[in-house]
Amino acid sequence: MKFVLIVEGYTEKESLGPFLKRWLDPRLAQPVRMKMDRQEGNSEFLIDLPRRVSRHLGAPDAGDTIAVIGLLDLYGIRDFYPDHLHSAVERLEWARNHLQKKVGQEKFRMFFAVHEVEAWLLSDPALFPDKVRKAFPGKIRQPEQVNFDEPPAKLIDRLYREKLSSERRIRTYKKRPEGRVNFGQLDPNLVYNACPYFSQMMDELLALAKDAGL
Repeated sequence: MKFVLIVEGYTEKESLGPFLKRWLDPRLAQPVRMKMDRQEGNSEFLIDLPRRVSRHLGAPDAGDTIAVIGLLDLYGIRDFYPDHLHSAVERLEWARNHLQKKVGQEKFRMFFAVHEVEAWLLSDPALFPDKVRKAFPGKIRQPEQVNFDEPPAKLIDRLYREKLSSERRIRTYKKRPEGRVNFGQLDPNLVYNACPYFSQMMDELLALAKDAGL
């Protein structure tokens, strides 16, 4: 049995399947599989989502699909919401309901990383170089509170530039290669305990997998 994950970038496609399985599999009677489907950025993701979901649920191997999961950074779609919605909670709830209704498939679930998947990495500062780790602001104790003003990837990149500028080989945070390494080392239990929106997503995925017999 499998989940199909529709994501927006290379880091997510290469890293998130194994990362999510490390939390799910120990809680299931059998391991769950993850099939990854990468979109080219959030604009394509939003436009093409209904067609992609229908394609996966109509595929020859759809019989063992538990659900198709959409996962998108909340920060990346700031112009998507109605103007009167400002908080992360308001935007997430509206966007999730809107997209699930737009897709209109019982086996589809939409989730958002608040505010980016890099927030999950902030759950374990030890992943980062010492100079960067020591410069992290206190708010990273609640990683999902690193917000729209300076979202996690921008915070990380700024500190790399500021703190590692004298090191020729490390001037910026290279999201794809370094993200792949960091997600490979990240303990999802740390993220679960530090990030309420992440934990809600994982609880729902776990319930879906158990309902499917895993």
